[in-house]
Amino acid sequence: MPSTYTPGGIELIGDGEQSGNWGGTTNTNLQILDRMISQAGTITLSGTTHTLTISDGTLSDGQYGVLVFGGSPSGTNTVTISPNDAQRSYIVKNGSGESVVRTQGSGGNVTVADGKTALVYCDGAGSGAAVVDLTADLAVTALTLADLGVTASASELNTLDGITATTAELNILDGVTADATELNILDGVTATTAELNQLDGNTFTSDLTIPDKIIHAGDTDTSIRFPAADAVAFETAGSERVRVTTTGLSVTGTALATTDTDTSNTGSVTLDFAANQNFVLTLTGNVTLANPTTEQVGQSGFIVFIQDATGSRTVSLGTDYETAGGAGLTLSTDASATDVVPYIVAASGRILLGAPQLAFS
Repeated sequence: MPSTYTPGGIELIGDGEQSGNWGGTTNTNLQILDRMISQAGTITLSGTTHTLTISDGTLSDGQYGVLVFGGSPSGTNTVTISPNDAQRSYIVKNGSGESVVRTQGSGGNVTVADGKTALVYCDGAGSGAAVVDLTADLAVTALTLADLGVTASASELNTLDGITATTAELNILDGVTADATELNILDGVTATTAELNQLDGNTFTSDLTIPDKIIHAGDTDTSIRFPAADAVAFETAGSERVRVTTTGLSVTGTALATTDTDTSNTGSVTLDFAANQNFVLTLTGNVTLANPTTEQVGQSGFIVFIQDATGSRTVSLGTDYETAGGAGLTLSTDASATDVVPYIVAASGRILLGAPQLAFS
């Protein structure tokens, strides 16, 4: 059985072959392996083309694992990996002064700019072989302190090891300068009103201006959270509007529930109890209130039914809607008549309807 060869050119000696030549063949194979694993080959480029050959059973420049391109090419140099059925990966360092295009077939090429390094893979797919840049998705743009808006030096920003920062060192993200005593917050020092210059540049007075959102660190929602023992008041123009305590909620002024006003209703209608408390429905045809899935136990409100200019529209109920004695709803039939029906949600799938208040005028 004659010898065969790996895609990297290593000779696989056939059974009973090369009597007396095993030492030389084995040494060549080991040298090829050494090139693949640990050696960098300097490839001198000239002109605009070059061929990297992977030879079977002999040392060749295409067997190096690391390729360092140099020389003096006359322009962008296209380097072809031959043969086109050889599978190899390379670390490529281009110092040739020109871009280097790695190609093996029609499947795709990789361009390595001058001064850049890349990890590329040759898939050895024959005439349609492709060279793939394995580092394309790992590119990271270098950031400097100036890019981040930081004016302090590296030595000034060693804060986690207990070094006390000076005034000049503590230029916060919004550019507000604070002195050292004002910003010793985490160590238990109590800051004064004048010391609390917010990140948005506002200066605290006796009142604290709360931003649009307060998100507690570690929470997955956007709730505003306060210690359980505290009462929290929300004010508008100096007048208290809402007070939250451990025992309840008080509202000064008018609390408006969200109301759905729908001027066209016919056929199957599903009320969205999660989005609305009350409903004002103009009947433009006979309606069936379909069973909802958004009701909340304890939710209550009203449903207003308005007949259109034709009138005599009827309302049928899904099984989740219950009336006293199972009597259903009997509404006014006159054109433009307005009826009001109160409701309360007693349980999931149980919406209790009160007696209709008929023919408002």
